[in-house]
Amino acid sequence: MKFPQKYTLEQIATIISSEFVGAADFPVYGMNEIHVVTPGDIVFVDHPKYYDKALNSAATVVLINKKVDCPEGKALLISDDPFRDFNKLTKYFKPFEKASKAIAASAEIGEGTVLQPNVFVGNNVKIGKNCLIHSNVSLYDNTVIGNNVIIHAGTVLGGDAFYYKNRPEGFDKLISGGRVVIKDNVEIGANCTIDKGVTGDTTIGKGTKLDNLIQVGHDTVIGEKCLIASQVGIAGAVVIEDEVTVWGQVGFRSGITVKKGGVMMGQAGITKSTKENTIYTGNPAMESRAKLKELALLRQLPKLIQNLKG
Repeated sequence: MKFPQKYTLEQIATIISSEFVGAADFPVYGMNEIHVVTPGDIVFVDHPKYYDKALNSAATVVLINKKVDCPEGKALLISDDPFRDFNKLTKYFKPFEKASKAIAASAEIGEGTVLQPNVFVGNNVKIGKNCLIHSNVSLYDNTVIGNNVIIHAGTVLGGDAFYYKNRPEGFDKLISGGRVVIKDNVEIGANCTIDKGVTGDTTIGKGTKLDNLIQVGHDTVIGEKCLIASQVGIAGAVVIEDEVTVWGQVGFRSGITVKKGGVMMGQAGITKSTKENTIYTGNPAMESRAKLKELALLRQLPKLIQNLKG
């Protein structure tokens, strides 16, 4: 998430009532999660296990719960609860806007686009040309849709990230301030759910086709010309590169990369990053040829056991 203008370190510290380490006029341009930070961004960290990763990331401002040595060229915001204060910043820069009607006045809808009855279009949504949005689709605030996109009935774009901190009193939600971005010539089936990014974009690439009943988690990026079949579940911050085929009921763990041209066979559990142009099967998934060899050997076990008994 980039701020509408440059802020200073002191101004950000004032918003969240925190101490800071660094020049008062140190420039701050935005805030992001660790996997998408760029120079000028704030990143938060609240566990010693991840201090080094945050301090050595591309982010130049680190919101942290302990005073540590500040890397050269960076600044710190010292907070007793970085998770809470990251939420404060999201609320400050991306406050919730109540909808006043089914299609927001601030929405931009391209020429030739058709919205069927009961479509909800939130604030600042942008829809390109010649799209077809079927009934009961919900497009949350700030969603961006390209040209020639088809979205079938009941699909929701822009729901909040499934991201919580476990506290003694219950689960504390990380507030989502990102977007969903759908590129040109995408088709999305019925009753799919695509969550917006926490601070960045959840993106579906040009020409990709999604079947019905698919969940795409926050900040996931799906490349161009992918085919994804029904009942697939994709966790947050997954990268699926171009021309990947995913068959039904496949599950993806968060934070992995699925390389170009891969094929994920039905009900595979993808727990690790994959290789290019490779077929995977099983749960946990492994390369298909290796899995088939393993299964062939397993079929011989009863005979081997019988021979041992004999």
